[in-house]
Amino acid sequence: MTLRLILTRHAKSSWDSPDMQDHDRPLNDRGRQAAPAISAWLAEHGHIPAEVVCSTARRTLETWAAMATRFPDGIILRRSPELYHATPDMMLKVLHGCASSPVMMLGHNPGIAGLASALLQFPVDHPRFGRYPTCATLVAEFDAEDWSEVDPGSGRAIDFIVPRDLG
Repeated sequence: MTLRLILTRHAKSSWDSPDMQDHDRPLNDRGRQAAPAISAWLAEHGHIPAEVVCSTARRTLETWAAMATRFPDGIILRRSPELYHATPDMMLKVLHGCASSPVMMLGHNPGIAGLASALLQFPVDHPRFGRYPTCATLVAEFDAEDWSEVDPGSGRAIDFIVPRDLG
């Protein structure tokens, strides 16, 4: 069996209110434009999640809300406080608890960039992959029956996109 993961960093967030708690920061205008553009690209390429696991930070939830408008109804959303500024190991642990495929995971750097690099057999040939900028999205596949069988170095990159690639 093949499992598919869509690994997305939250869209660009606002820093307009310096007193605001990091967890509560919203998307800025650029982020509100990038998220639906990335999800439209995903849908056009047939990368539609069945399950979304998302950090509880406002910017990740707003990213999903903006993306969801481009996908069909019925996608399961799980809010995961463990994904807020998670390490790659914690993100993998959360992924191991998923039940559907494709899974979309929405999180933060540096953890999401670290997880993307760790999961793949070979790095993505893209100049921005190492930085994993806001709204960067990796689509990877794994030969596994269950997410608990997915280990570092076992994935194949299918697609990688950043908002800048969309013009």
